[in-house]
Amino acid sequence: MRLTKLGHSCVRLEKDGAVLLIDPGIWSGDDPLTGASAVLITHEHIDHLDPARVHAALDADAGLELWTTASVAAQFSDFGGRVHAVGDGDAFSAAGFEIHVHGREHAPVHPDLPVVANVGFTVDGKIFHPGDAFTIPQEKVPTLLLPISAPWLKAVDMIEYARAVAPEISYAIHDEMLNANGIAIVGQIANGLARPGDGRYARLEPGTSVEI
Repeated sequence: MRLTKLGHSCVRLEKDGAVLLIDPGIWSGDDPLTGASAVLITHEHIDHLDPARVHAALDADAGLELWTTASVAAQFSDFGGRVHAVGDGDAFSAAGFEIHVHGREHAPVHPDLPVVANVGFTVDGKIFHPGDAFTIPQEKVPTLLLPISAPWLKAVDMIEYARAVAPEISYAIHDEMLNANGIAIVGQIANGLARPGDGRYARLEPGTSVEI
């Protein structure tokens, strides 16, 4: 499977000629949905979902399907059976990828703000995208997509979450709010606190691909 980091929390997974896209938000770069065979969206916030762009992609490609939370699925009800509401514990196939769903809620930002639904996706048992949550998947995964900067996140949370999931490697996501200095500091913290046996931490520049 080939993993390509796009902007912020958007990633592209490719296998056997199929393309799975996760979280095409407003900071995902130019035309992230081009060539997508299936789309997964963890929750409704615009840094993970650009509604106009997803609507246009579904309109343009009658074979494109979307899996997401019930609240997001309701925004695309015009597309009928091509849009699927999923929740914690669900499993399904999308464009040849085997997906397991984990989690229920977005990490809290503040008591005065409502908590929205959020689901994470394990793909082919190899990689886990948690969306905006500290969900620990109910299966061992070698690759974690690790949020590194958010209004709901502190460095201690990031480190302890990665330790709890215990992947072989964590790739940084949710990083568009950091400049180069902030990205460097997060890397120093993550690598400086790594213990023997902890998985590696790395960040891919947008557009960079790796095999997993």
